[in-house]
Amino acid sequence: MTAILIKVIIYAAIAGFIYFGVRRLWRDFTAPFRAMQGQAGPFPRRPDLNETARPDVIELKRGPDGVYRPPDSGERR
Repeated sequence: MTAILIKVIIYAAIAGFIYFGVRRLWRDFTAPFRAMQGQAGPFPRRPDLNETARPDVIELKRGPDGVYRPPDSGERR
């Protein structure tokens, strides 16, 4: 009877260590994301709609094979 009680106590202690360890790891992992969300929302900056007017921005079109390419690339492949 004593051996069974010791096994139950040992298993409960191991389960407790695992539970609290995983909980601590999860909190440490998610803390930076929660801090970022409070500052500026989920994205660090909002997209600028005027960016597409710049000459160095290339607009990609989806081809029939599902690959995004510049519209002037044509069917060179």
